[in-house]
Amino acid sequence: MKTIKIVKIGGNIINDKKALNNFLADFAQLKGPKVLVHGGGKLASELAKQLNIPVTMIDGRRVTDTQTLDLITMVYAGKINKQIVTQLQAHNTNAIGFTGADGNTIVSTKRPAEPIDYGFAGDVVTVNPQVLTILINNEVTPVFCAITHDANGQLLNTNADTIASEIAIGLSAHFSTELYYCFEKSGVLSDVTDDNSIIEQITSESYAQLKADGVIFEGMLPKLDNCFHALKNNVHKVHIGSTTMLFNSKNKHTSLQLS
Repeated sequence: MKTIKIVKIGGNIINDKKALNNFLADFAQLKGPKVLVHGGGKLASELAKQLNIPVTMIDGRRVTDTQTLDLITMVYAGKINKQIVTQLQAHNTNAIGFTGADGNTIVSTKRPAEPIDYGFAGDVVTVNPQVLTILINNEVTPVFCAITHDANGQLLNTNADTIASEIAIGLSAHFSTELYYCFEKSGVLSDVTDDNSIIEQITSESYAQLKADGVIFEGMLPKLDNCFHALKNNVHKVHIGSTTMLFNSKNKHTSLQLS
């Protein structure tokens, strides 16, 4: 069974044009099948302010009203996604941009309004890997933004970490899947003020203890929850760290595994 890498990149990479272009040049050189997933929340927030569209965040999550959904669709599925695809083409990697609606690849349901109404926020229900498998087997790299659909004509804003996890799970029947969450830090930290305090290995058992002890920064918990959800659903490997871990596995980062 072929190995495939599903790579999610965070906003700090996307917001730095030079860093993004350098990453994409390196990503293009990765051998074997691969999928790229990206967010773009900071750019969307900046554009919203320019257009006098209110930005409402609750517990770090965006409230997506109709205006905001239009905006993030333009930013995520348009500007950012097409810039990434264009750069990959320039580096001889044949890529195609996706929302979950394209090829009916990711179907979500609108999150319930209780206890908090996040508006047009989507929770993934199914990933349909058929179209992706055909493209990947023909050496085309899918590039996903953080937009899905409900199969009834409604687009939904969906967490990019969740999309990456669910794509990895969806492809696990066809590939040995490896999931990489890349962001500005070198891994999960035991001390948010010390970039060198990397926890190099976290098991499901040690994760429960780290949470109970309040060691891990609260904002990292949803990402780690996605990691263990993936591992429990046939994803072979999951890693968190800077983009350098993709190209040199000896670079310090956090690896996750079931106990």
